[in-house]
Amino acid sequence: MLSIKLLLRSAIAGILMVPPALCQIPAATVPAETPLAVTVDGPLPMRVHQSVHAHLLYPVYVDGVLILPETTSLDGTVTALQPNRPQRNNARLNGDFTPFHIPVVRFTSLSLADGRSFAVSTEPAMDGAPIYRLAAPAPRKGGFVRRQYDAGMQIFHDQLSQITAPHKGDRLLQLFYHQLPYHPERIESGTSWTVETTAPVLIPQQASQASAPAPQTHESEPSVANWKIQAYLKQGLSSATSRVGQPIRAVVAEPVYNPDHTVAVPQGATLIGAVTRAKPARSFSRAGELRFDFKQITMPGGETRNVQAALSHIDANAAADLQMNEEGKIKPKPQDKVIVPLILAFLATRPLDEDRGFQGGRNFVGANGFGLAGNIIGWAGGSRNIAAGIGAYGTAISLYRRWIASGHQVTFPRDTRVVLDITARRSTRLTP
Repeated sequence: MLSIKLLLRSAIAGILMVPPALCQIPAATVPAETPLAVTVDGPLPMRVHQSVHAHLLYPVYVDGVLILPETTSLDGTVTALQPNRPQRNNARLNGDFTPFHIPVVRFTSLSLADGRSFAVSTEPAMDGAPIYRLAAPAPRKGGFVRRQYDAGMQIFHDQLSQITAPHKGDRLLQLFYHQLPYHPERIESGTSWTVETTAPVLIPQQASQASAPAPQTHESEPSVANWKIQAYLKQGLSSATSRVGQPIRAVVAEPVYNPDHTVAVPQGATLIGAVTRAKPARSFSRAGELRFDFKQITMPGGETRNVQAALSHIDANAAADLQMNEEGKIKPKPQDKVIVPLILAFLATRPLDEDRGFQGGRNFVGANGFGLAGNIIGWAGGSRNIAAGIGAYGTAISLYRRWIASGHQVTFPRDTRVVLDITARRSTRLTP
């Protein structure tokens, strides 16, 4: 009898000590219209037929099972270059005549961690840009003066990060390139796209080193639960075109688990909400504003529950220039409207200075606003009036952009990734 117990214990211990590599991800089919967020690791030349190697930013689940981890690679090709007219026009005002383009990338191959590759069909990827995480800050204290001080410090830290953040050498080199009348284009490191599959992709069984997702905790009462849900917006939103009350939907991207490892919110559930604030950008640098929330969640089986949602994070291409307050309202970051124009105006007066000294140096320093070409023209021309005129032009352009031109819109394209803190409520289902 004792020997039987020892054998049973040894068998159980052997099962528990099975290495993670022997765990298998079952075969599955990634359905069409599945969002794939991909990013490139290094800068690439901007040219047609350029090979693009990227990897997933987020894992992909099918029926609640992890099928494609973040290490999954995708390969594609730049199929076309489309003119980027807004960037061209903006750059030409600063003396940069580079014909800027938008690369059109089509991903055709998917590679697993074990080296196996499969054909994949996706829609063309356009408007690529680095994805930044926009998060709600902690509640701020103080009145108007304190808020203005915090905004000024935020501008200072954003400017300081240009010379202190990692990869500052490459960033300063690119800043110098943009002062030239012409420079080569490139697809920047960290450029990301979110594309949808246009046909189902069959993924065979594969070994997995990934551990099970961390379970979500919730209230002790089964009728009240707190969840952190990651989802994709199913339509684009913009402060220019969205309207208050516009219905919106988001699809849950990853399952949420109970402490007992049962599924609380399955992948594929639909969040239903509406736009609660939409203010378009206007002239005199008045920026747009946008806010939305969700009130219901519909499970794949059809069950609908009322929820209270708070936007925790949003991952978007334009988030680097946006900010979100503690109430979830999103608008562009404030920009410096005084310091830069004052500096440019001061430098523009240097060529007119009658003090003794090297006039060519004063002309070079004062002729700002038209890139390096403007500095060279001011220095080589030898005329203090020409140099001061170029500096006055740069000051006027800076004042126009900061004080007169229309402000920036808040725009989130389809399949933008959002992270929500959801509280399920015990009330009955609302009528849509």
